[in-house]
Amino acid sequence: MPQYDFDLITLGAGSGGVRASRLAGGYGARVAVVEESRLGGTCVMRGCVPKKLLVYGAHFAEDFEDARGFGWDVGEPTFDWPTLIANKNKELDRLEGIYGRILRDSGVNIIEGRGKLADAHTVEVAGKHYTAERILVACGGWPSMPDVPGIEHVITSNEALDLPSLPESIVIVGGGYIAVEFAGIFNALGVDVTVIIRAGNILRGFDDDIRNTLAAEMEKKGITICRETIVRSIEKNETGYSVRLAGSEVLETDLVMYATGRAPNTKGIGLEEAGVKLEKNGSVCVNDWNQSSVESVYALGDCTDRVQLTPVAIAEGRAFSETNYNDNPIKVDYADIPSAVFSTPPIGTVGLTEEQAREKGPIDVYISRFKPMKHTLSGRDETTLMKLIVDQKTDKVIGCHLLGPDCPEIAQILGVALKCGATKAQFDATIGIHPTAAEELVTMREKRPDHGSKT
Repeated sequence: MPQYDFDLITLGAGSGGVRASRLAGGYGARVAVVEESRLGGTCVMRGCVPKKLLVYGAHFAEDFEDARGFGWDVGEPTFDWPTLIANKNKELDRLEGIYGRILRDSGVNIIEGRGKLADAHTVEVAGKHYTAERILVACGGWPSMPDVPGIEHVITSNEALDLPSLPESIVIVGGGYIAVEFAGIFNALGVDVTVIIRAGNILRGFDDDIRNTLAAEMEKKGITICRETIVRSIEKNETGYSVRLAGSEVLETDLVMYATGRAPNTKGIGLEEAGVKLEKNGSVCVNDWNQSSVESVYALGDCTDRVQLTPVAIAEGRAFSETNYNDNPIKVDYADIPSAVFSTPPIGTVGLTEEQAREKGPIDVYISRFKPMKHTLSGRDETTLMKLIVDQKTDKVIGCHLLGPDCPEIAQILGVALKCGATKAQFDATIGIHPTAAEELVTMREKRPDHGSKT
């Protein structure tokens, strides 16, 4: 039996790596975590947490406006971007301290530096070699950008979270959730925002009614969406940047941000050299037990490119440690995972889109559009949308798609209902809470006329 320095070495102290490592340590394993940046990873340091703090900060702009309809005179509010960023960074420092303590309390060793596989049981960090029975790759993802002339001038979501000052205008290239979230943040804070997308609509992969309604709401708020548009080049000039589009159109802007996707952060850490099979995009190929093509090497989270969501990485981390260090084999169930987009207004969704559901068989669709009660007095022109997709044969609700205030919170509980196989009849038998937006989910009775796959 070979002797190793550790039972487990984890590459990456993001949400999935931390969960796996601290559980394994708590179960008595000798564990080390290697991290070259900050404890907490993408979600805590460069993603979900700081982004949502900025969403909260930006939304006060509308809250101050809406207050007048309820009798409040708040005067002319002022905003200081550096204060928001400083307070955000203070909170991230606090969270990083908590992550460090959680790991230490579980007996986990923290090794600072960039880890690289030297072989199937050895990790090299800053010239030192550490051995382990198992190696867990949890290195996450990183923003990816196309090869466009002038791409060196652009920022990504990483830099957007720490801008020293707000620009007067920004061009955001991309139509995914990161793009629409930052478009909402900057727009609410008074920045002139233009979103450029190659496709005909934003949020590819989401339900079409949600995509169409959010795009309309964004444009209503003053965001320009340039559809079916390609960036040819970016040049820096005296006042900012010029963005040349396909054809002859040129946009002048203070800042250019690319949010065109993320790629597994696996380059240069010795995976292929150690025999680990990777996909073309660099993601680690794993089986249902998170095991790679090399028996002793495992991977989870965004670097496997399965479902790029923090709670999924956490679930995979738990499954890994329960299976390997607690004699409790667990596989992650990837069906009916709730998710949210913190756009303005926000989205909550779980289950199949209408298009996906139609591919599986006959469905009924229930949909409701209405003005949130708050805006009957605030006067804001904003639409809430709620949509249920029901399997005709079983009456099970197989898709829920929501757009409007608090919809991410509502979607979390809908995830429980879909996991339990709730039927439309059971939704209908549930008494609503009045007055709330969520009561629409249990009071929709009329099916939308079926016009096939077109919504």
